[in-house]
Amino acid sequence: MFSHVVIFWTDPKNPNAADELIAGAHQYLKPIPGVLHYHIGKMVGSPRPVVEQTYQVALNLAFPSKKAQDDYQTHPLHLEFVEKVFKKHCARVVVYDFE
Repeated sequence: MFSHVVIFWTDPKNPNAADELIAGAHQYLKPIPGVLHYHIGKMVGSPRPVVEQTYQVALNLAFPSKKAQDDYQTHPLHLEFVEKVFKKHCARVVVYDFE
C-alpha cells in the first residue's frame, strides 16, 4: 500500500477557499482510477498542543502501489485540479508519501 497525504493552507483572502478546494477535489480527484481510499476534510481543532492546527484542509489517499500513485499524479483530472482549483485556492501545501 502507498499513502499520499496532502496538507493544504488555503488563500486567507478567500473565506470560501476551503469549501471550494474540497468541492474541486470531489469533482476532479475522486473519480481518478486506482485510488483505494479517498478522504478530504477540514482541519479539526484540538486542545492538544501536539496537533498541527495551522492548515485548513487535508487530503488522505491510499493506493495499492507507488506505481498507482505515480499514474494518479499524471492523470489528466489531477493535472486539471492543480490548474483550476489548487493554484486558485491554495497558498501552501505539504505532501507526505509513505509505504
